[in-house]
Amino acid sequence: MRFAVLGAGGWGTAVARLLANAGHETTLWARDPKKAEAIGATRVNAKYLPDVTLPRERLTVTSRIEDALDADALFLAVPSFAVDDLLQRIAPLVEAPTLINLAKGLDRATRQTVSERVEARLPGAKPFALSGPSHAEEVGRDYPTAVVLAGKDCDLGATLQRAIATPRFRVYLSEDVRGVELCAAVKNVIALATGISDGIGYGDNSRGALITRGLAEMMRLGERMGAEALTLSGLSGLGDLVLTCTSELSRNRTLGFRIGQGERLNEITSETPMVAEGVRTSSAVVRLAARLGVEVPISAQVHMILHEGKTPQAAVRALMGRELKAEQPPAASPPG
Repeated sequence: MRFAVLGAGGWGTAVARLLANAGHETTLWARDPKKAEAIGATRVNAKYLPDVTLPRERLTVTSRIEDALDADALFLAVPSFAVDDLLQRIAPLVEAPTLINLAKGLDRATRQTVSERVEARLPGAKPFALSGPSHAEEVGRDYPTAVVLAGKDCDLGATLQRAIATPRFRVYLSEDVRGVELCAAVKNVIALATGISDGIGYGDNSRGALITRGLAEMMRLGERMGAEALTLSGLSGLGDLVLTCTSELSRNRTLGFRIGQGERLNEITSETPMVAEGVRTSSAVVRLAARLGVEVPISAQVHMILHEGKTPQAAVRALMGRELKAEQPPAASPPG
C-alpha cells in the first residue's frame, strides 16, 4: 500500500520507518523544509529519534504536503492541538481520505476527540485511531509491541490491520474509535499525576493508588460517552495507562516529575521540544467531565496544579481529604 505520515515528530518518524520496512511506499511529511531535508539526507531524525536509522528504500521525506497526499491512507502524526490546522490544510486537496490518528489528546476548545474533529472538518473521511502502549523509541528499535486500530469500517480496518502489522508490531482491531481516543487522552493526565507524586518523593503506594483511581475516572467518562468496557481494560486503556504512568520514557510522567520537584511549567515547556499532550488535555478532560456530570478528582487537581497555580502538596491534601466512600458504587436496585 501507499502511506503518508503527516508529522515528523518521534512517533510519526517511528511509524514511517515501520511502514517502509514492511514493504509499503511511504512518505514522511515535515512542516519545516530544513528538517525534511536533513532527515532525508542523513536518514536520522536527530531531534526526536537520534538513535534510530531510517531506511533509504520506500521512504520519502518532504516538506511539500501536496507530495504526501497521493496515498491509500494518511497518518495524522501531529499533536492533538495542531490537528485542526492540518485538517484545514489538507481538506481542499483530498476527497474522502482514510485518516489514521496517532495523536493522544482532546481538542481543548470543543472537548472532541480527533476522529470527531475529522468528521467535522472532512465529512467524507474515514477516521481510524491507532493507540496502545507504544513508545516511539521502542517501536523504532523493533521491540515487540501491541496496539489497537479502531475504526467503524470493519473491512477497511482489516485491510489496514494486515498492512500495518509486522512480526514485531502486533495490531488488534476494534470498532470503538471514541473509546480508544478517550483512553489515549485521559491516560496522559493521570501520568502527569503519577509523575508529580514521584517528583514529590512519594512511593509505590501512591503511584498504585493514582493508576487505579485514574482508571476509575477513565471508566466513568468512558461509560458516559458510550465506550466499550473491553476498550477501557484493553491496550489503549489499562495497557497504555500503566505504561505512561510508570515509564521514564513517558513525556507526561517526566513533566509531572519535574513539576513535583518544584519546577515551573513554563520553564519546562520552553526548554524541551517534546510535547506532553496531558498539559492541554487536562483542561479539556475537566470541562468534558463537568458537562457530563462525571467526577474526575485526580484530573481536576492536575489541571489546578498546571493552570491555576495550586501546589502539588495542596492537591495531595485535597485528594486524600475527600469524603470517604465505597470503592464501587452500589448496584442499582431492580425495578419494582
